[in-house]
Amino acid sequence: MSFDVSAAVGLFLAAFLGATLVPVSSEAAFVAALAAGTDPTVALVTASAGNALGASVTYAMGWMLGPKTRAKLEASRSGRKALAWAERYGAWTLAGAWLPVVGDPICLAAGLFRMPIGAFVLLGLGTRVARYAVLLWGFG
Repeated sequence: MSFDVSAAVGLFLAAFLGATLVPVSSEAAFVAALAAGTDPTVALVTASAGNALGASVTYAMGWMLGPKTRAKLEASRSGRKALAWAERYGAWTLAGAWLPVVGDPICLAAGLFRMPIGAFVLLGLGTRVARYAVLLWGFG
């Protein structure tokens, strides 16, 4: 196992972008980093930090951009699904923030609906970190 700064930066950026509405697979980058010999703890912390920061930016965008955010979400199928879930289940919707395709719009909708930051951290970010832990467990 090793610590390669450029690999860690690349993983952080992939995880960050993967938590925004940019279509990047942070899971693939995480598994690739492990396959390349990145220390599992470094990979887990780096991917989790990047993904948490990216999801937080997405949440903040929903919070700050209000009507524009709703229009953006309503323009896509996954966005409409995220809005419907947020309206129906409230903060519990954040338990699905780790899901592919709809997870990022859920974070955006959470900001739009001004869901409590505590729920966002525990459910939204917690499930994202748990996803990497499960991948690590499956990889090992």
